[in-house]
Amino acid sequence: MNNKESRDFNINQHQVAGVDEVGRGPLAGPVVAAAVILDPNNPIKGLMDSKKLTEKKRETLAIEIKEKALSWALGRAEVEEIDQINILQASLVAMSRAVAGLTMVPQQVLVDGNKCPDVPCPVEAIIKGDSLVESISAASIIAKVARDTEMVQLDAEYPGYGLAKHKGYPTAMHRQALIDLGVTIIHRRSYKPVRAVLEILG
Repeated sequence: MNNKESRDFNINQHQVAGVDEVGRGPLAGPVVAAAVILDPNNPIKGLMDSKKLTEKKRETLAIEIKEKALSWALGRAEVEEIDQINILQASLVAMSRAVAGLTMVPQQVLVDGNKCPDVPCPVEAIIKGDSLVESISAASIIAKVARDTEMVQLDAEYPGYGLAKHKGYPTAMHRQALIDLGVTIIHRRSYKPVRAVLEILG
């Protein structure tokens, strides 16, 4: 990320929280969001959209972000909430919870995407913000590492679905496992592929 890509938000970096979420697309598991306030005096090299990083690099950066950030927090919305209020609203709720978990109160929140969560300060949504704003990149990284880790743990609890491999996304393997093994409590019943299996299985 270079200066040309970054935008001037006319506010002290100490007061800006970057926010991003991970897990809108999967058929299983929670949606996880993160909020990060970076320390401009303690820079972190290599921050970018988490999807563009290798798993090993994400994990290394996640540790560095947690060590160097002025404040960071995770928020989440569970499968039940996703099914009740839809994934968009659940994602916004997770983001709000992440911001609420910060130990520092931000004066501005910058969010990846085009929708803003309900937070008690000015908030701006930025398209492709995870590639343009370092604090949002940092949030995307720790959110993804946290969710991926949880899906590996769930794989041990619900073997056969391949959760450790695909992290709950609707791969051919995952869809077939739903038919073969059935729908579990960690699956999002409001999602079409899961609903279809429930209808088939009766």
